This record gives sequence, C-alpha cells and structure tokens, in this order.
Amino acid sequence: MTTLHDMSVAQLAQALQTKQVSAVEVATAFLARTGGNPHNAFLDIDSEVTLAQAQASDARIAAGTAGALEGVPIAHKDVFVTRDFATTAGSKILSGYRSPFDATVVQKLGASELGGAGMVSLGKVNCDEFAMGSANENSAYGAVTNPWDTSRVPGGSSGGSAAAVAARLAPAATGTDTGGSIRQPASFCGITGIKPTYGRASRYGMIAYASSLDQAGPMARTAEDCALLLSAMCGADLDRDSTSLDVPAENFSAKLGDSLAGLRIGIPKEFFGEGLAADVRTAIDAALKTLEAEGAKLVPITLPRTELAIPVYYIIAPAEASSNLSRFDGVKFGHRAKDYTDLVSMYKKTRAEGFGEEVKRRIMTGAYVLSHGYYDAYYLQAQKIRRMIADDFQRAFAECDVIAGPVAPTVAWKLGNNASDPLADYLADIFTLPASLAGLPGMSVPVGFGEGKMPVGMQLIGNYLSEARLLNVAHQYQLATDHHLQKPEGI
Repeated sequence: MTTLHDMSVAQLAQALQTKQVSAVEVATAFLARTGGNPHNAFLDIDSEVTLAQAQASDARIAAGTAGALEGVPIAHKDVFVTRDFATTAGSKILSGYRSPFDATVVQKLGASELGGAGMVSLGKVNCDEFAMGSANENSAYGAVTNPWDTSRVPGGSSGGSAAAVAARLAPAATGTDTGGSIRQPASFCGITGIKPTYGRASRYGMIAYASSLDQAGPMARTAEDCALLLSAMCGADLDRDSTSLDVPAENFSAKLGDSLAGLRIGIPKEFFGEGLAADVRTAIDAALKTLEAEGAKLVPITLPRTELAIPVYYIIAPAEASSNLSRFDGVKFGHRAKDYTDLVSMYKKTRAEGFGEEVKRRIMTGAYVLSHGYYDAYYLQAQKIRRMIADDFQRAFAECDVIAGPVAPTVAWKLGNNASDPLADYLADIFTLPASLAGLPGMSVPVGFGEGKMPVGMQLIGNYLSEARLLNVAHQYQLATDHHLQKPEGI
C-alpha cells in the first residue's frame, strides 16, 4: 500500500471504508509528520483531540454509520472558529481565543453524527492576519515557508493550508478566498484549490475580512479530492448566514468523467500581456495545448476592465474590513491592553497592540474611503465598476464555457522581497481579483514549473454555479498529466 501521507483524500477514504487501515493509524501518521511544525504551517495542534476524533471515526466505520469521508484527516485555516482548537485569525488580538461553537464548514466536514462527512481535524493552520495578504508574511505568529523552496513565500492568505498539503502534513485543508487567497497559494505550492461561487459555502463561523467577497473552499492535491471536499462543504445555511445561496448541496464528483470534446475555453488577452513572466506563460501555454488535445477549443475573449480590479478591490475590501474589525476592541473577547485610563484609551491601546501593520493599513484605508466627502468619490464608484467587471464576464461567457489563464504573474517570490512595498503584493492579485469581485467560481491547477523549479498554476474560471464543470476540466487535465503528483524534494 502507498505510504499514508502520499495517499489522496479519495484513496484514504477508500482504505478506511474497506478497513485496510484505521482512522487512528492515519491520524497518528500525520501527527508524527507535524512534529516540529515544518514550514511554520500549524498554529494549534492537540493530539488528544485528534486521536479522540479518529477513535470515534473507527467506531462509526465498525458500526456501518460512517460519513462520506470518515476518518480522513484535514487541517483548518485559522479563520474558521473551532471548539476544540484555538482560533486566532493569525492575529495577536485573538491570541488563545476559544470559540463556543464550530463554523458551519468545520461542522459539515466533521463528526458524521452531527451531519458531517466524518473527517478528523489535525488542527489549525497559519494564515495572514485576518486573511489580509498575498504571501503569508503578515501572520502575527511568523511567516510560513514554501515547501518547494523554504526561502520563498507559500502565497497567501491561505499559505499555511497550501504548505501543509504540499508538504504532506495533511491530505487536505480548508482555505478562504477573498481576492485569490485559495488560488494563489495553491499555485505557488503546486496543489489544487477551488473557490466556489460566492454563497455556495456558508460563511457562518468564518471570521470576516470582507463580507461581500469572503468564500470558503477546499485545498488538496487533486481535482478529484477537491470535488469530494466541496460536496461536503457546500449547502444552504439560510438560518445562520444571510449571504448563503438557497441552492441544494451538489455531488461535484458526478461529472468528473465527462469528455472535454467541444468545450470552449476563453483566453482573455488581458491575462497574457506585458506583466506576465515568460516562464509562467510557457507553462500555461503547454497546459492549454494539452486541453486542446483532449478536444477543447480555445476562443479569444476580452475582459477589458481587468486592470481596474486592483483599485476596485483595494477600496471595497478595506472598507468592509474597517467595519468588520471594529468588534475587536478588548471588551468581550481576545486581547485587552493592560494599562489604560478610560474606555477610549483601552480601545486605542488594545487595537494598537493587537493588530499588525497590514491590518492597520487596511482599516485606515477603509475608514477613509467610507468617510464623509469620500464615499461617493471612492466607494460608490468602486461598486459601480465592480458591477461592470461582472458584466464583462457575462459577455465573455456568451462566447465560451470556461475561462483559462495564469493565477499570478510570477512564481513565488523570496521571503521579505516586498516587505517595504505592500503595493507589490497587491499587484500580484491582478488575475484572481476579477472573479472574486464578480462572485464567480475559480480554481488553480498545477501545470508545471517555472524559475527556480517553482510550481506554476493555471486558473480556471466558470460562470455562476459551474463548479462541477471546472472540476471536470481540471480532472481531465490531471488524468493526462502528472504535475499534481510531483512533490517537493525530501518530502
């Protein structure tokens, strides 16, 4: 049998259901790999909790009441609140915080007696503070390193999730994507990740950054695994999440065998311009040729407002963040400053001590664009252009079924490269932001390697609720190639 940590989610689920291995054995093997916390990927691990969940999974398998993914381990991004592990959102202001409940996504993937898929939690993984960042260098608990080259970033904000999967510390992890935070780290770490249509997965219990953009999604090594995970994660949660879509849960694995013959793949000229690195373009072009060989047809399209996505996003997201993060004031939970004179002093000192530089920058930007005299000039205009960007996609989808292009302009950069220039990080999001602003599903698929033998991901974007089609395109590509099977040296 293949080494446990090299097995996919689908393979582990099969081995567990057929009792070739026990959930306790699997959990023990992965806990051993997390010892010493390679790549600074994990923020909280509790082996007693994990093994207790594994024992419960073994009991359900023995009783014939197992969930769809019973006993398979998973790591959760530290923006999903959990009862059994601390939740910090990568911030000192929530240091040691314990939630009295689990996020809906955690619950749906967890214990099957509560309606979940039966997965076993390995703990919480590192992320940029409040999911604000493109490199996972903004965590208050230290940067995550890329398993392919520890001198480079893993991408952000779900960098801990991506690094854990790439380094075989977990077979899968949850992530969140506000402006590309599943797709970009998946690309940089050579794994597969998908952001579903906005509202597909419940936001209840997911610590908010930008409420109209944040969306949960799975990160794993294959499209097949992501389909299994997404099927478990999605579903209406109307009583608890006002942004949840009223659409039934779907089996995203059902169409994984469909042919790509006749599929129209849109190629936006704006995604292949001057700023795209030659090594990334070479890998993407080769992947597109593979899809053509599978029967797909490449169609030139245009997304004319692509460049406007950056200023639009960095007005809307900070505006929403400035509102969402006002709750972290030291009164009810989290960090509270020790020395203060009155209530206002406590607010100021608590937030000054608890928030990192990038979070403060975005709160200040958001407060500014929402202030009297600037709301109409900035925030309102950004919302209008956001609508136009969404309309551009609908015009494009009249000509194609799926859109393909790069995830990021370059491969992962060196740690600290952009420390003095936050705008450089912002510009790296140019290809992922448009789909986020439009609320469309998008995913990253490993398609090769670029400079420094670093992974390159291809982005696939679909129309609303077309996750099954995206996953099938990715799956067919992965049947024809082996990029997703490659792993960092020494892993």
